[in-house]
Amino acid sequence: MTRIVAGSAGGRRLKVPPKGTRPTSERVREALFSSLEAMLDLDGARVLDLYAGSGALGFEALSRGAGHATFVESDKRAADVLKGNAQELGFAKSVIIANRTAEAYVAGEGDSFDVVFADPPYAVGDDELAKVLKGVVPRLAPEAVLIVERASRSGEPAWPEEVESLRAKRYGDTAVYWGQVRSDG
Repeated sequence: MTRIVAGSAGGRRLKVPPKGTRPTSERVREALFSSLEAMLDLDGARVLDLYAGSGALGFEALSRGAGHATFVESDKRAADVLKGNAQELGFAKSVIIANRTAEAYVAGEGDSFDVVFADPPYAVGDDELAKVLKGVVPRLAPEAVLIVERASRSGEPAWPEEVESLRAKRYGDTAVYWGQVRSDG
């Protein structure tokens, strides 16, 4: 069972797609958001949740005060679950759900974001992830934070030159990597 850790929807359950997704554990989300909230104010933040699955990361951000979240999910069934979760949690007016690949989404134009979550399936290779991270750069607000969750055996992602690596933290088989848009560039 996956549920929101804290905030306005704290304790509420999220439906999870029947297969093909790996929701971020509560332990990892709790630690991730504790660090994120120490770093920046989420109030009103614009969030991009790439490879969204159930939307656990984006919905957690909304619950903690983010103003808007865009969820990008290529699987139609998972996108339908996202829509249901948005309705159930009362966030339907604060979200956009893009049923397309992360690569296709970042290749387009649109809003800018303060926080980007990328939790790709473990099968997504380093080169594909690097292309998505490079593609999202034009859509990042000044000093935006990027958070990538991967299998710890995968290693740190190849950050675009505009993004500075901040830290990495392991949680068992999961690793979370932090990057931030460079303020000097």
